[in-house]
Amino acid sequence: MSIYAIIAAAGRGKRMGGAINKQFLEIENRPILVHTLEKFCQCELIDGIVIVVPEDWYLYVRANIVDKFKIKKIKKIVIIGTTRQDSIYKVLKVVDKHVSTVVIHDAVRPLISLELLIKVIHKGKETGAAVLAIPLLESIKKVTNNQIAHTINRDSVWLVQTPQVYNRDVILHAYQQAFVNRTTATDDSELVEHSGYPIEVVEGDRMNIKITNQQDLELATILMQKSY
Repeated sequence: MSIYAIIAAAGRGKRMGGAINKQFLEIENRPILVHTLEKFCQCELIDGIVIVVPEDWYLYVRANIVDKFKIKKIKKIVIIGTTRQDSIYKVLKVVDKHVSTVVIHDAVRPLISLELLIKVIHKGKETGAAVLAIPLLESIKKVTNNQIAHTINRDSVWLVQTPQVYNRDVILHAYQQAFVNRTTATDDSELVEHSGYPIEVVEGDRMNIKITNQQDLELATILMQKSY
């Protein structure tokens, strides 16, 4: 049985404020998406990679990402659905039957370490569902009308990251239920929660940032330069 990674590279990068989608911006003369894909190619546990992209970027990704940088393990490039949730469901429905485990990751998290990737994959294979997350260090307040309503106990609050790793049947069932019930969620783990399946948490890394704005890009550039 195989392990496939689904790389969600469909973001339009509106918060970045530029003309180019954030996953195609460059760090160290290579697009962010290339850094991410190369990390997954380095992982011996990953047998195949599926990239989810906007339709108008499909040819660019094929020629200027996969072919130009000789990215191995690419099995499919899938055009996005209406939403991220639709897009991942679209991929899950066409993933080969021999795939037993699915690793879902944001294209704009290029700083995921190989060590953590391997760790969360092993936990996902063992339990059926595992996500990376980091505990909060700051105080958390519920705010209503710009006033503090109350303080939330931060000991029980974690920030979820990707990769998220699932048994193929577990995540497909969660998406099927969401489709039938018209449930929407902010990430894949929320749909698995709704399905009633328990999810293990593996402590992540604060360097595994999601690049969504210019400040994130600047920080990621500094962190990546230090890692070389």
